[in-house]
Amino acid sequence: MGKVIAIANQKGGVGKTTTSINLSASFSVLEHPTLLIDADPQANASSGLGVDPQEVTSSIYEVMIGEASIRETIQKTNVPNLDILPAHIDLVGAELELVNFEERNHLMRRILEEVRNDYEYIVIDCAPSLGLITVNALTAADSVLIPVQCEYFALEGLGKLLNTIKIVQTNMNADLCIEGILLTMYDNRLRLSNQVLEDVRKHFKNFVFNTVIYRNVRLSEAPSFQKPVLMYEATSKGAVNYLNLAREIIQKQQKNKNQQENNG
Repeated sequence: MGKVIAIANQKGGVGKTTTSINLSASFSVLEHPTLLIDADPQANASSGLGVDPQEVTSSIYEVMIGEASIRETIQKTNVPNLDILPAHIDLVGAELELVNFEERNHLMRRILEEVRNDYEYIVIDCAPSLGLITVNALTAADSVLIPVQCEYFALEGLGKLLNTIKIVQTNMNADLCIEGILLTMYDNRLRLSNQVLEDVRKHFKNFVFNTVIYRNVRLSEAPSFQKPVLMYEATSKGAVNYLNLAREIIQKQQKNKNQQENNG
């Protein structure tokens, strides 16, 4: 059964979509079949993998309200082993429409049950909000990865997100855990970047990934070519960083699995 990782932070511009695209592509390149779910009405994860949101006739929105099947809506990407469940702008209206649905917080979990065995990893790119779609993603996920930029106000709003995670754990998904806090847009020449890195590691300790995502021109350019950075410039620092992140997550999962088997 595939592991579901939600990428969430209600603060915009922290590298959520960049992480969703490039972590998914890294899992895929490491030969782990992966599904990327675009749960953000901006649909940047879709366009970043070559899917034109204007031409999407069936998206996660139609799947969630029961007007389309997930298998028919999933699309192949140009990256081997990587599929996408795309989004389009109509997802904005889903928040209002879903309010009247029974079990509205569990809709995404229910639709994923159908395809969880088809993939080793399912990555959900969440919107920069803590609305109903994001709550659905957290309810469907096994873990949540939180990108934090190495800039001033980096930790702003993080307490609110952690509180939302706690509410989801208490009421909807007791098994949800924090995959880790990922430091993004790091520039080791800047004192501020180093200060944020130090503060986050001091405050959150083991929750922080060893891998840090450096500020990288190729990483910024890749979406305009509708490619993950690995397919755009495989030797770039950004590509190497995300491959290392994927490996770190895979190794951690294997370690946890081994511990469970030994305890069992």
